[in-house]
Amino acid sequence: MISLMVQWQNITQDLNSGLTTPDRFDRLLATIRQVLNCDASALLLYQDQQFTPLATNGLADDVLGRRFVIDDHPRLEAIARAGDIVRFPADSHLADPYDGLISNHDEKLQVHSCIGLPLLIDDRLIGAITIDAFDPGQFDLLRNEDLRFVSALAASGLHTALLIEQLEKQTSVSAIESQTLTPRSNDKIEMIGKSTNMQALKEQINAVANTDLTVLIMGETGVGKELVASAIHQQSNRASNQLVYLNCAALPESVAESELFGHVKGAFTGAISNRKGKFEQADGGTLFLDEIGELSLSLQAKLLRALQYGDIQRVGDDRHITVNTRIVAATNRSMHEEVKAGRFRADLYHRLSVFPIAVPPLREREGDVILLAGFFAERMCRKLNLSNIRLSESLTQTLKDYTWPGNIRELEHLISRAAVLAKASNKTPLTADNRQNIKQITLDTEHINLQSSNDNSSSAHGSNDSSSGTDISAGNNSDTSANISCQNFKQATEDFQKQLIQQSYQQNQQNWSATARELGLDTGNLHRLAKRLGIKK
Repeated sequence: MISLMVQWQNITQDLNSGLTTPDRFDRLLATIRQVLNCDASALLLYQDQQFTPLATNGLADDVLGRRFVIDDHPRLEAIARAGDIVRFPADSHLADPYDGLISNHDEKLQVHSCIGLPLLIDDRLIGAITIDAFDPGQFDLLRNEDLRFVSALAASGLHTALLIEQLEKQTSVSAIESQTLTPRSNDKIEMIGKSTNMQALKEQINAVANTDLTVLIMGETGVGKELVASAIHQQSNRASNQLVYLNCAALPESVAESELFGHVKGAFTGAISNRKGKFEQADGGTLFLDEIGELSLSLQAKLLRALQYGDIQRVGDDRHITVNTRIVAATNRSMHEEVKAGRFRADLYHRLSVFPIAVPPLREREGDVILLAGFFAERMCRKLNLSNIRLSESLTQTLKDYTWPGNIRELEHLISRAAVLAKASNKTPLTADNRQNIKQITLDTEHINLQSSNDNSSSAHGSNDSSSGTDISAGNNSDTSANISCQNFKQATEDFQKQLIQQSYQQNQQNWSATARELGLDTGNLHRLAKRLGIKK
């Protein structure tokens, strides 16, 4: 017992030391594993009816990216509702959220010990600690009093860490308004990732969010620029007002000015009533201009005036309307090159890029791919009515080695397709004995179609080489380069064109205009070619 108390004192010292918050949590779980001799443990944050892993010990790497909705996980729901230590019987019929997710233990967790420690502050649940051991009698001698002591220490440490994090966000700008430390109810934007580049990105967002500076978000297709814009808005003092989205690439020239600034009745054929534009809709809030580099030069001039003077004119109206709209813009183009080529106004570029933010591509976010894969896998559980989706070791290594030319969007689509294929390939008859097993699937390399990273080195630098990336063809999973010698020249060429167009179309968010620009084709010609190849009807 003396040794046990010494270990708990060590936990207290760690939680109050100068270690970074992640290090404190890791040390906490390491000590728990040593003292309790458990095989796996996790520290979970409770928010919005779900548990978010903050640190794990003995669990697969992708667990840190998963988000456990308590309605889908009965053991975690029991911990959230209990208000005290929960000991699950070794023969509990409740599914374990970590089945298949304990390191070096691929099988389903059968008979084992499991304890849940709710973390409470003023009777309010802020998190939990779970501990598991393969030996069903491992925790029999542990006293609830000792476990409650650990729970209280961990709750205090977690609460302190959350307060510090909140204060750091508040002091990231020079003018700080008095705010409560209770998180806003609409702060639901979460950016998954613990890499150095992602931490730097989050710091930039924290720094600029609660200002009115114009932000230009830059990054490749699929990196999550819209998510960054949403995070900026929701962390700002405009969060209670609207975030209005406008895709500039999808704006026909004939209606673009009306979409931005609105119009009055009779301004043009079809203008049957007064209509507010996006600037007015976002008054008091934020206007997110996606693909800003696609605006025509004439519209750029009008947008510049709106930014300079803070007023707009509806189409067909001589009156000026004053708006208080914050602009956040995004582009996947090199704006320096666009300005140099005369396709984008230099004065507008400087107005937009008051605070530029570069979103790192997935290949430059070491370790984040596995967290994101776990996040997408857990989300697919609910969509496919499964209790667990596990990633095999071979798949995990393949995901780490790949260069991800399509970035996060490509990874999300890959995990979604793999989950559907893995579930469909499970032909085990459904019986009372294996009903629980049927609810769990494992994603393996056979469920995906990725080439090795060595074959995709050019893709990591933005190449449009169609031989790289995931084959996104809905009806053809063959590698045309492998079969080219067996086809006549015309068929091989058409197969290549079809694969290239389909890949570009998916990576450009199924936008034909953006696809045409990326491929260097006229939009009309691309539509005709796509019809001839059978890609579109």
